[in-house]
Amino acid sequence: MNTPKPAVIALGSNLQNPAAQVRAALQAIAAHPQIELKLTSSLYRTTPVGYADQPDFVNAVCIIRTTLDSNTLLAALNAIEAQFGRRRSFRNAPRTLDLDIIDYNHETSDDLHLTLPHPRAHERSFVMLPLAEIAPDCQIDRHGRAADLAAALGSEGICRLDAEGTAVV
Repeated sequence: MNTPKPAVIALGSNLQNPAAQVRAALQAIAAHPQIELKLTSSLYRTTPVGYADQPDFVNAVCIIRTTLDSNTLLAALNAIEAQFGRRRSFRNAPRTLDLDIIDYNHETSDDLHLTLPHPRAHERSFVMLPLAEIAPDCQIDRHGRAADLAAALGSEGICRLDAEGTAVV
């Protein structure tokens, strides 16, 4: 039997009740027989990055342990996205669900389908803030600790949500 390996997954949605989409996606991830959901961040409302003419996103990060290899994990996450109606129309387009592998067992990959660690995660406060909440010492490749990266990126355009989806001031 394979030894479970840790992975960091970023979740995002800005269509069809995004907070509910992210919560349901966390349940779908946890329901996979080869994935154990270990930690989940709060939900965060975030302004869009890249293509700005779209609704705000709801983002979160989770840490899992899995016996799936990285490519099989990616396929499982893509299948969950498809179940949630994900359409890939153009880069940074609005979406019902986006699941990204940020880190998989601190491994590196430049595979055609999967780059590890995620090549832009360290530049995205909507990933680093939730990650710093649950794993401040998580090392993001050569870029540094999640807490330090989150502090450097700042929190402009990001607001933590409470359990009811209300902004926490």
